[in-house]
Amino acid sequence: MAAPAAGTTGSKPPLRLLALHGYWQNERSFWERTGSLRKNLKGRAELVVISAPLSVPEPDVVATEGGADGPREDPRGWWFSNPEQSSFNAMDETKSCAGLEESLQTVAKAFSELGPFNGILGFSQGAALVAILCALKQRGDPRFQFDFAILVAGFKSRASEHAEFYQEPITVPSLHVFGDTDRVIPGEMSQELSSYFVNPILVTHSGGHYIPVCAAQKKLYFPFLDSFRT
Repeated sequence: MAAPAAGTTGSKPPLRLLALHGYWQNERSFWERTGSLRKNLKGRAELVVISAPLSVPEPDVVATEGGADGPREDPRGWWFSNPEQSSFNAMDETKSCAGLEESLQTVAKAFSELGPFNGILGFSQGAALVAILCALKQRGDPRFQFDFAILVAGFKSRASEHAEFYQEPITVPSLHVFGDTDRVIPGEMSQELSSYFVNPILVTHSGGHYIPVCAAQKKLYFPFLDSFRT
């Protein structure tokens, strides 16, 4: 879902960010959840939101992302930590997962058909995927061309087959956002992910599992984004 045409701040055009939702969300629900963010970034950056390729079957009991981040209608995910049950939990330490390659193809298609993008933004499982995309970009993967990353409530995948993505320090400029009272993805997990990046910028807030847009966070968002506007 592409953002409507935005104005500009000064004479510089707004940045374009590809946005990746969390587990159990989809393009439309994440578009709705980022309303305040989009409003505050108007003229500075615009979001283009896409849906993950994996359809999440609805369980008898809703889990957490640890579990659910979104609506019951058409829930989506970027990979499953439990392929047999087509489910995901950020705490799962597994040998194998399912769906990552399909998700990489989906993101690559978005870059090809909807890009170019200046940066990429991810929330929760989407942020975990962003870290993997940063590692691939650093390796020289031509499919993923962007200048910076914003990771909100991100975490390192605990699947052993994903360990290769954390072998080398990631030099992509990054902004990491997480809540002190996040019960879905504890702040410690987001801090752990940030440690794999070179000179990460950390933004904390006192809330839970969401993207904060209060004045304190905007003071850090804006300079970070403005540094990439030409």
